[in-house]
Amino acid sequence: MIIPILGLIVGVVIGLLIPYNIPFQYSNYVAVAILASMDSVFGGIAATVQGKFDMKIFLSGFFGNALLAAILAYIGDKLGIPIYLAAVFAFGNRMFLNFAIIRRFLLNKYSKKDNIL
Repeated sequence: MIIPILGLIVGVVIGLLIPYNIPFQYSNYVAVAILASMDSVFGGIAATVQGKFDMKIFLSGFFGNALLAAILAYIGDKLGIPIYLAAVFAFGNRMFLNFAIIRRFLLNKYSKKDNIL
């Protein structure tokens, strides 16, 4: 469980230390790619607390989801339709579901009153 969190912290620190401005025309692509990557991180943490974590699945999901989301944003831009919103909805929903699993695990671990997992 510590590896995904450590990776997230290292990524945030690197992002804060290296000043880089993303051009406006790429903001949708980067936003959905970050959201997809965050979904994978939360999914990795949720899989870890459930004892189902697999590095191959995590890495393929991390990069595959980010790439798919960026491609959806690109196609949407070319068609003039905000298709990236489908990615925002899907990854946002999954992120909240994974967060609920993590939250229940932590509550169960520290209270020992609820047998959710």
